[in-house]
Parts: sequence; C-alpha cells; structure tokens
Amino acid sequence: MKLKLIAFFIVIGGFLNAQEKNLKEFTLEEYLGYVKKYHPLVKQADLKISEAQAKLMKARGAFDPKIEANYVEKEYGDKNYYSIFNGSFKIPTWYGIEIKAAFDNNEGIYLNPENTVPNSGLTSLGITVPIGQGLWINERMADLRKAKSYQKLNEAERNLQVTSIIYDAVVSYINWKRNYDEVQLYADYLKNAKVRYNGVLKLIEQGDKAGIDSTEAGITVKTRRLNLENSQLKLTKAKLELSNYIWTENSIPLELDDSLFPDLTIEQTILETLNLTEFNEITLDNHPKINALQSKIDILNIDRKLNANSLLPKLNLSYNYLSEPSAIDNYRFEDYKVGLNFSIPLFLRKERANLKLAKLKVQDTELSLAFEKENIANKIDAQKQEINSYKKQRLINTELVDSYSQMLTAEERLFTMGESSLFLINSRENKLVSAQLSNIVLENTLLNATIALFKTIGKPE
Repeated sequence: MKLKLIAFFIVIGGFLNAQEKNLKEFTLEEYLGYVKKYHPLVKQADLKISEAQAKLMKARGAFDPKIEANYVEKEYGDKNYYSIFNGSFKIPTWYGIEIKAAFDNNEGIYLNPENTVPNSGLTSLGITVPIGQGLWINERMADLRKAKSYQKLNEAERNLQVTSIIYDAVVSYINWKRNYDEVQLYADYLKNAKVRYNGVLKLIEQGDKAGIDSTEAGITVKTRRLNLENSQLKLTKAKLELSNYIWTENSIPLELDDSLFPDLTIEQTILETLNLTEFNEITLDNHPKINALQSKIDILNIDRKLNANSLLPKLNLSYNYLSEPSAIDNYRFEDYKVGLNFSIPLFLRKERANLKLAKLKVQDTELSLAFEKENIANKIDAQKQEINSYKKQRLINTELVDSYSQMLTAEERLFTMGESSLFLINSRENKLVSAQLSNIVLENTLLNATIALFKTIGKPE
C-alpha cells in the first residue's frame, strides 16, 4: 500500500496550512535523505558491511582455544578390557605454533602398552612448532588477513552500489524537474494563447480583424493544449518513476503528491547537495573502485604468499613434558615425549603451478588497477570540461531567450497598433518557446553531466 508523500509530510511535520498544502517544494536534499536512509537497495548494500564483519569473526575463530575430550571403554565377559580417557586444551597462536595441555587416564587388562599410564593418570604440557611450511604464513593467518581485506573490499563495493542507486535516483529527480518545467511552460503559453484568441474575437466583432484570424488563433490554442497534454503525460510517468526511490523507515513505498514541485534552484545547489563543492580539486584518493581493486590485489598477494610457502617442506617439531598430576611441580625433564613430522613432494609440480597461477592473478588485477586509474582520471577531466561547456551554453541560450522575448513583446505592440499580423506573433512566440525548451533541455543536460561526475567519483557520503 502506497502513501502520498505530502500526507507523510503532514504526519512527520505537523499541521500544514492550506497554502502550504497547495504548494510544497520537495528539494533534492530532502529527496536524497529518503533515498540514503530508507531505500531497500541502500539497506541491502549496507548488509555487505555486516557480511564482512561476520567473515572476520569467522576467521578469528580459527585462533579460539579448544577443549577436547575422548573416552572409550570396553567391557566383555565381566572383564574390563580397557578404559581410555584423553582430555586436552589447545591454544593455536599466530605463527602456527600450538600449545597443548592434556590429561590421560587409562586402565584395563588388555590395555595397549603404549597407553599405559600411572594409576593417578598422566598430564602433559607441550608445544608444536612448524619449522618449515606454516611458520610465517598458514591457512589460519591467511584467512584472517584476507578477512580484514574483505572488510575494505565490501565497504568499497557498498559505496559503489550506493553511488549507483543515488545516481539513478537523482536522474529520476532531474527528469521530473524537466517535465515539470515543460508543463509549466506549456500551461503559461496556453493561457497566453487563450487570452490572444479572446482578444482576436473581440477585434473581429469590432471589425478591426478578418474572421480568418480567429481560425489561426484557435489553431494555436489547440496546439498549446496538445503540447500541454503530452507534457503532462510525461510528468505523470516521471512522478511514478521518482516514487520508486521514496520509502519510509518501515519499508512502505510513498507516492509523489501532485502538490509537490521540484527544487527550482537545483542548478545552483546540486554541487553542494552532492558534496562536489571542491569541483576543481577532485582527486582519486579513496575512490571505491580503486580501493576495491587494491583490496583484491592484497587478497591475491596473501594467496600468492601462501602458495609460495607451500614450496617449503613440512617439518613439525613437538615436545611434551610428562608428569603425574601430583608431581606436576616436581620437574623431571627426562620424562617427555617428542615428535618429528617431515614430508615434501619430490617435484613440487602442483605447488609451483599454484604459485604461478597466483602470480598471474596478481599481475592481471594490477593491470586492471592501472587501467582504471587512468580511465577514471580521464573521465573526470572530460566531465569537468563537459559541465563547464554546458554552463556556457546555458548562458548563451538564456540570452537568446531574452532576445526572443523582446522580439515577441515588440511584435505584440505592433499588432495592437495594427502594423503586424497574428502570423508574425505566432512565429515569434514559437521561436521563443523553442528557445525556452532548449534552455530546459540544456539545464537537464547540465544536471545529468553533474550527477555523472558524482557517479564517476564514487563517493556517496
């Protein structure tokens, strides 16, 4: 169910008097406030931040201490074959080193001699150290580092997504502004045409004008009415398109009310609204697309280091100090258990291939980064020049509108003096209307170029 936006203003802003209800400006700043805060796609983009935080928590979980317990007992023929209990507490650390405390308590007539322990059980405290592969980087370290880079990547992707949404939203607002201006223009000239038509009828009644002049004046009225109807249809469609971006906090869509009109001074305020006031000092610092590619390179470099580490042999050393629970503080260093684990593939073909592929991925992304930096910089420069050019064109076209307006005024004065014709007035007016429509189009083009620059810069906040 859609609510009228003007009704929502009344709810959140209190009572509006009759005049305000009939005329309420809906500025671009207010509009973007709704888009940034309540639009479902913006909320969806914000989920990327939460997703990255969850991935980071998951990666940190690999370093959580772990408690393990294992108990196995066998009874058969009234005989206790064996009863084996093992409990341990492990602490994984950053450099692949693992600290482990354990307790074993085993008994039984058929117990494996290897599992024989004192009657009170056996405690152990040990450490496992990877001397080769896994010391400087391992899966746990790599996952945590990548999770931190994914936070930056997701934030950059979120900014790109929000920027794209804001871009589409502002384009819809600019389109609404253009169609609104055209409707106002045709409405004004329809009034003028009706006044002129009524004036011609009076002149015909007085015998000052020929009857054919009423036909020509009537054609102008019908033409203006047709133009107004067509522009009103476009305005209705533009309003519906704009309504796609207006939502409430509870995800209820709002419909633009007919009493609302766009910001008429948007050309002067759009740079400030979009935080583009430092127009000539725009840089690529913290550009989300550049940050995203750099984060991808960081992630790929972590994979490259991990693959390079796999070329080293697996060599794990372990030492465990053994003691009865009652004598744990009575050190007997001759009671211990040590271990050595070693392995290495003879040709390392799989490891070398993985490393080569990882390096190629890094090079590929670095080339994309270099291209994007140059591409974005050139696009920003081109859009700056485009905006400056459209500003100059607007000034020139505004002068043309003033000149055509003066010509129409002069022609109307001559008409009242009987020295001109309705045909010439209509010709002058048509040129003025065309110039004013061109002015609306140029303003629309200038605003679109400005929002395109905003999208290229990619900074939604």
